[in-house]
Amino acid sequence: MELLLLVGLAVAVFVGFNIGGSSTGVAFGPAVGSKTVSKLAAAALMTIFAVLGGWTVGRNVIKTMGGEIVPQTQFTLAASVAVLFFVGLALLVSNVFGVPASTSMTAVGSIAGLGVATGTLDWAVMGRIVVWWLVAPILAFWLCAMIGRYAYPYLDTWFRLDAGDGFPIVLDGLRPRIRDRATPREVLGAILVVVIGCYMAFSAGASNTANAIAPLVGSGELAVEPGILLAGAAIGVGAFTIARRTLDTVGNDLTDLPLLAALIVEVVSASLITFLSVIGIPASLAVSATMCIVGLGWGRATRTTTISDAVKGEGDVQVSAAAITAEREDHVPKMGEESPDELTAGDLFDPATTGRVVVLWVLTPSLAAAGAYLLFTLVPLAPQ
Repeated sequence: MELLLLVGLAVAVFVGFNIGGSSTGVAFGPAVGSKTVSKLAAAALMTIFAVLGGWTVGRNVIKTMGGEIVPQTQFTLAASVAVLFFVGLALLVSNVFGVPASTSMTAVGSIAGLGVATGTLDWAVMGRIVVWWLVAPILAFWLCAMIGRYAYPYLDTWFRLDAGDGFPIVLDGLRPRIRDRATPREVLGAILVVVIGCYMAFSAGASNTANAIAPLVGSGELAVEPGILLAGAAIGVGAFTIARRTLDTVGNDLTDLPLLAALIVEVVSASLITFLSVIGIPASLAVSATMCIVGLGWGRATRTTTISDAVKGEGDVQVSAAAITAEREDHVPKMGEESPDELTAGDLFDPATTGRVVVLWVLTPSLAAAGAYLLFTLVPLAPQ
């Protein structure tokens, strides 16, 4: 039994390690890409705020996944290890295909497979989770679509956030001072990039801590507080090691995604996931962030026509998520006066790649659920 517990803890650490590796790039990619913070500082901030997120609102998600989808009695130690195994397997498959899997959706899929196999699945709780899985991406899309259509051009003109040459506030002994030749705009941009990155890390910790430890907490073999610290430590190890590659990838790819657009995507997606974590719903930060990017570009591109012209079938509408890479203007044209050619610059949104990502997002939790169902049906690891 002690050996099995060690195996369970090792799998939990593996899951947390991979969460840290992938989430750090998402949270601090803009900060590292704009040279506002170093990779080392990003990893440290990721660890601190992920633990804070798990320690506070993350408890609600742990409660849902550790005893509400199925009763806690179903989480024998062997069953808990099996559930975590499927989560780890999904991460492995996603890494092979180069697509970040939703660990939250995969973990819920594994637990649902256990519940169906043993006849203990709470369909009301599961239904509420699935409804939010459908609502959250749609809400993310439309929130950012409205921002892209009505607010983004003005925000882009007012703020003009650009990549700088490092964090503009330095320490002179123990007293902070603004670096020589740093403009107020650079100071504001740097502070926003770091604060929003920390907020994103908090959201990731709140949502994802449960994925690593909820089954073991549900089994009673691991208390909540030590579990959160264990998951936080594993996330930190991932942030300081394999996250360096994801930070390079995300930071360099941000040349196609303006800094202001990246920050809007982070704020909206992190706010949605934090809200869902508060009400105990495990959800995917990656899915919400992707829909935010698509929605922001779609809304930006639709400025080429007015709503009345669109309803009449008039106007030249060339919808493209790449529209948020369009060149800035000091004067924002009125709705319907912008040129479609200017709003299709770049190649930010690849439909084929997005389709592959969405298919794998649906496929990985489905495979986890099917695999868990077969395992728990054939092998009595949990009470029937």
